[in-house]
Amino acid sequence: MPSLFFPSRDAAAPAAAPASQEGKAATPAAAGYFAAATGKRLAEKEAREIICDIGRRCWEKNYVAATDGNISALCDDGGIIITPSGVSKARMKPEMMIRVDRRGQPLGGETRTPSTEFRMHVAVYEERPDVAAVVHAHPPTAIAFTLAGLTLCQCVIPEVVVQLGAIPIAPYATPTTEEVPAVIRDFIRTCDAVMLDRHGSLTVDESLWNAYYKLEKLEHTAEILLKARLLGRVRELPADEVNRLLALRPKFGLKNPVIACCTDDHVARRPAPPPPRRAPAPHA
Repeated sequence: MPSLFFPSRDAAAPAAAPASQEGKAATPAAAGYFAAATGKRLAEKEAREIICDIGRRCWEKNYVAATDGNISALCDDGGIIITPSGVSKARMKPEMMIRVDRRGQPLGGETRTPSTEFRMHVAVYEERPDVAAVVHAHPPTAIAFTLAGLTLCQCVIPEVVVQLGAIPIAPYATPTTEEVPAVIRDFIRTCDAVMLDRHGSLTVDESLWNAYYKLEKLEHTAEILLKARLLGRVRELPADEVNRLLALRPKFGLKNPVIACCTDDHVARRPAPPPPRRAPAPHA
């Protein structure tokens, strides 16, 4: 059963994978992969390499198109490494990654422009001191759920209940603006996977690889739910089984926050809109 879940954050790193017949490592960037999977903050060089690897995987799996998406890591020296703006995630090289400060300003004489969504990444690091990796992508099926006004919050798949809990949908915000970090703050405090309405996904973790795995799990969940809806009614897990599943989390070393699943068939977990402003009282 442990194979159902992400590697424990407290577990020791597994042994390196054996080499393939061609003499190449069976796992890409093996040393960095396993170092990241333990939840340890990475050295800058390692973070650059793994970000490029994850970017290629996102492109290959159709989680991003053209120059969409962005990835960042908080390194062992406290610096932030983030993907550049306007570059395909399939064509990135480690030297293209940009070191920025908490205001998104490039450091060390960097001439490239960091991702236009750097403010969202900084907001995550501000709200979640336990997080050291952020992956933002555009998974098509999950985005389609937001367009249809349908939820990913239902308790239907045991592994998802344990790993992620509900996957909320944050209200629409104009991409690349200050609105995006503003709308995700309340959500990211209480969960590791959020959908941005009409925009994309946001997954976070202590490690780069686990942040990426959560993206895979999010889109896989959306694909399963779409097929279930096409075939008939989606059957939810009983409440007592959900409680049993959540009780397993400490056993697998899962300490990330989760929010409760919902039973409503529509978009859930949106913050309540602010009360309407009252018009000033007329002068007597």
